[in-house]
Amino acid sequence: MSAQDILFVGGSGVISAASVERAVELGHRVAVLNRGRSEERPLPEEVELLQGDIRDTESVQAALGDREFDVVAQFTAYTPAHVQADIDRFAGRTGQYVFISSASAYQKPPLRFPITESTPLRNPFSGYARDKIACEAALTTAYRDQGFPVTIVRPSHTYDHTSMPTLAGWNDVARMRAGRPVVVHGDGTSPWAITHTTDFAVGFVGLFGRRDVLGEAFHIMGDQAPTWDQIYTWLGEAAGVRPELVHVSSDTIVAVRPSLAADLHGDRAHPMVFDTTKIRRIVPEFRTRVPFWIGAEEIIAYHDATPARQVVDAGLDADLDRMIATVRV
Repeated sequence: MSAQDILFVGGSGVISAASVERAVELGHRVAVLNRGRSEERPLPEEVELLQGDIRDTESVQAALGDREFDVVAQFTAYTPAHVQADIDRFAGRTGQYVFISSASAYQKPPLRFPITESTPLRNPFSGYARDKIACEAALTTAYRDQGFPVTIVRPSHTYDHTSMPTLAGWNDVARMRAGRPVVVHGDGTSPWAITHTTDFAVGFVGLFGRRDVLGEAFHIMGDQAPTWDQIYTWLGEAAGVRPELVHVSSDTIVAVRPSLAADLHGDRAHPMVFDTTKIRRIVPEFRTRVPFWIGAEEIIAYHDATPARQVVDAGLDADLDRMIATVRV
């Protein structure tokens, strides 16, 4: 496919940065609209930085002017108002608008496996997921009523070297290395699709410029779905230890720490196994290149080299001990 003019709204995040790099590698002309350069994930030199705040109409107008793009990839829209502003802004100015939704939007609890793109969208536990569902509805209406050229993408758990995927983050690694037990929700056997951002980028950028995917939705995640016990164990092994895992029900965890309710009941507590036939048919080169045991080594190496990331939340640590105590009485 010939080089295209691509605009990323956002471009320095966990998911978006690798997709920017992938688009540059493929020879596209890439511009990124955000509020400034990220030191953690610097943009490639070839990228044109357009500095502006997507929530500020005047700021966006100053950054974009009347420019048109072959593809607009939107990573920072979370509410129907956000996408409506984009519909108004980009209608007639782009050949494809690619919206990042979320696999969290799928039916919870799921009633049938594997999950496909036609699985119902319903998540009564997560406000974030409900907002993404509402965004999708607004964009689908705009496509049907006025031909707005949207493609919807639903990532599952996508990570990079900065991400700590376990429930308690760095607290878990600190506890492992101190020989203390860590909490795993449920019985630890639930499969969970977890995808390295560079793998996601192959599928995501592979959709750019495809007229045959307009009006369509795709989920993009690797074919690896380890159990939560495996995820914690591989992370511990990367940290140089064999972790002691204690299984605690999601209800008990939420009773001790209510702020985890949406994350658990709306997502992690459910098995997530996906059929990725649709994206692989369109982007045949998409596959898992970075299994999580390799990703875990990247995560630990980065955190070990970055003291600012090694923050232990004392309140959370005490709550973890309380959770463990409920199953060790």
